[in-house]
Amino acid sequence: MSRIFSRRDLEFLLYEWLDVEALTARERFAEHSRETFDAFLDLSARIAERDFAPHNRRSDVEEPSFDGERVHIIPEVAAAMKAFNEAGLIAAPMDEELGGMQLPTVVTRACFMWIQAANVGTSSYPMLTMANAHLLATHGTPEQIETYVKPMLAGRFTGTMCLSEPQAGSSLSDVLTRATPAGDGTYRVTGGKMWISGGDHELSETIVHLVLARVAGAPAGVKGLSLFIVPKHLVGPDGTVGERNGVALAGLNHKMGYRGTTNAVLSFEEATGYLVGEEGKGLAYMFMMMNEARIGVGASAVALGYTGYLHALAYARERLQGGPVAAKDPLAPPVPIIDHPDVRRMLLASKTYVEGGLALVLFASKLLDEPSAENDLLLDVLTPIVKAWPSQWCRLADDHAIQIHGGYGYTREYPVEQFYRDNRLNSIHEGTDGIQALDLLGRKVVMRDGAGLALLLGKIRATAAAAPPDLGEPVLAAADRLARTTAKLWAGGDPTVALANATAYLDAAGHLVIAWLWLSQISVISDKSGDFYEGKRLAARYFITHELPRTGPLFDLLDSRDTLLVDLQDAWLG
Repeated sequence: MSRIFSRRDLEFLLYEWLDVEALTARERFAEHSRETFDAFLDLSARIAERDFAPHNRRSDVEEPSFDGERVHIIPEVAAAMKAFNEAGLIAAPMDEELGGMQLPTVVTRACFMWIQAANVGTSSYPMLTMANAHLLATHGTPEQIETYVKPMLAGRFTGTMCLSEPQAGSSLSDVLTRATPAGDGTYRVTGGKMWISGGDHELSETIVHLVLARVAGAPAGVKGLSLFIVPKHLVGPDGTVGERNGVALAGLNHKMGYRGTTNAVLSFEEATGYLVGEEGKGLAYMFMMMNEARIGVGASAVALGYTGYLHALAYARERLQGGPVAAKDPLAPPVPIIDHPDVRRMLLASKTYVEGGLALVLFASKLLDEPSAENDLLLDVLTPIVKAWPSQWCRLADDHAIQIHGGYGYTREYPVEQFYRDNRLNSIHEGTDGIQALDLLGRKVVMRDGAGLALLLGKIRATAAAAPPDLGEPVLAAADRLARTTAKLWAGGDPTVALANATAYLDAAGHLVIAWLWLSQISVISDKSGDFYEGKRLAARYFITHELPRTGPLFDLLDSRDTLLVDLQDAWLG
């Protein structure tokens, strides 16, 4: 059994639960079948095992360096990127006319999670490139698509997103980078960008930076932001890569995880930029890439938690230590530590987190393959949860993996400590978990008079009502509680009070959604037998009886409309 990812779980979720084969009835996916889906899964698993996993440790230890002139990266990264691109995985979900294969998003996501689980640092380069290309394919001009999108999908160029600045991390209204019209249809972009993943390297012919900047005279705040293509090198009309643009690497940041991904401080000095769409709509365009990246971050958190769980499971079956709890003979032979109750507790909890998180990511991805007003609304509500819930709870699976390994888990000779460090970054990537909580409670559940929340709760209640009462009734009760609590929080119309405990709200809502998805999974099992299905049934029961009750105290706190965190004065902290 692979310690990177679970093919059996993927097959269950894709084919038995989500019925992705039915997508082939849609015109966009008509050329596909289960055979092509399986072929892509096979290919992704092979590339993950062969090209990405072997250098995961080395790229963590020998992280990228900058000598003042160029970035140095271990050669295995370029080789893995080459294999990924040549296999066509970079373009798989895109339109055929762009060189893609119109693979469903949900299948693409499943394939890419193999890559993320194998080596999240190297996987960041294609992840950002795919999201960049998707944005430009949607909002770019035909010329921009020809010049930048097609080379990215061919593996020649890579892409980034440049939002944050030294003084403006998550607060994009504070962006200072400016763009001045040059009079020839282009702009001159000047400013600095910070924390830019994949911001500089020599893995591609050039790097296509998507940069948020403010045109002179634009209004303050996010409404004054525009989006620009600012390539590292100028690209000629015939597609040839020319001289350097005014983009310089000021230095590399060195993070605790994702060490194989260059994380750059970029300086833009009168760099030639090309407007995407209309002035003043930059953030609206960028939200497409941000939301795609948020699902990608959630997927990354699941993948890292999943591989951590599989490593812990294998170790617990192999490691002999201690005797049975009831053993009276001190000389009794040691047993595998999986026989010890607390190890089982951590393994079962981890199983529910990672398999529940995987279901969440794939469910959200399938909504993109079946666009409709209802599915779009449901995805809007779920996206903050998709990003933030796995970032916390699948990271806990990696925490458990370290604990199960005991003293060995804290050493660099075993990989689980790296999985944890890598996963820790996902709570801040693409908007912190706290920002996702504000988005969920402050926008998503109240937009359109609560239509999104009503839609989500309706689906949860329908699944719970059809489930066995011992499992369905707790989920129904939690759904009703979420509805009442949301109404109570906003009853006064004061956002300061309503949002004071937004993180607790996301935790409760996230646990409810995962409980719902566990109920949904076992609803398709019916009378199927075997260890795999028994494991699913037990995991669902565990999550609903052991994890869902965590929401009770959270709802109590929220119902109290407690303002302790608002009332707190900084001087009281010491």
